[in-house]
Amino acid sequence: MQLSLARNDLAVYVRRQFENLFPDGANLGDLPKLVDLALGRVDHCFSRVRLKGFFANGEARFSHWHSDQYAIFLYYLANSAFRERPGHPIADKAYALNKALHALDAFYEVELPDVFAVQHPVGTVLGRAVYSDYFICYHNCTVGANLDNDYPSFGRGIVMYGGSRVIGKTAVGDNSFMSTGAILIDGGTLAADSILHGVYPKAGRSPTSRNVVRDIFGMTT
Repeated sequence: MQLSLARNDLAVYVRRQFENLFPDGANLGDLPKLVDLALGRVDHCFSRVRLKGFFANGEARFSHWHSDQYAIFLYYLANSAFRERPGHPIADKAYALNKALHALDAFYEVELPDVFAVQHPVGTVLGRAVYSDYFICYHNCTVGANLDNDYPSFGRGIVMYGGSRVIGKTAVGDNSFMSTGAILIDGGTLAADSILHGVYPKAGRSPTSRNVVRDIFGMTT
């Protein structure tokens, strides 16, 4: 993977951000190991993403200056820290840093897929849904629970355009698109190969001939 900073330099960079924003003296000794774990996940993800700047010359590219890429990296860092040791301060710090830098709320306990992307995700909240590979969201999107703490489930290859919402006990089928401002709430479903327009229960649905994996992520398989 092509890196804008060497792995050790990236760990130092993240440490300085943590110490600047959260000067509480927490133990950050695990940071180099966790950065390495996060970069392994970034490599796996970006190798399957053909969005501009994510892949070139046969390998993944990661730049700490590319804010969408850095947001994904910070999620993987926070989630990796949580997986290694629940309650790890690095999980909390990476999660909070992501909110501070990108206004992206992707909590470290949420299991986002191995292959996903965000595009200018300011104001987006990704809750504890069931996600599948080739998920992408844009700005001001919400995935969240209802009052009974039911969450959505997503098939493979999902696009949430700006301002869309998926809330509660809902199911979104493979290769589906949530149009700008579209809302799907409790009990609503979106069949595979569909586009949702408008607000549930009066939302419209139409078939799509587009393929998320091919047309959005740029993958041929």
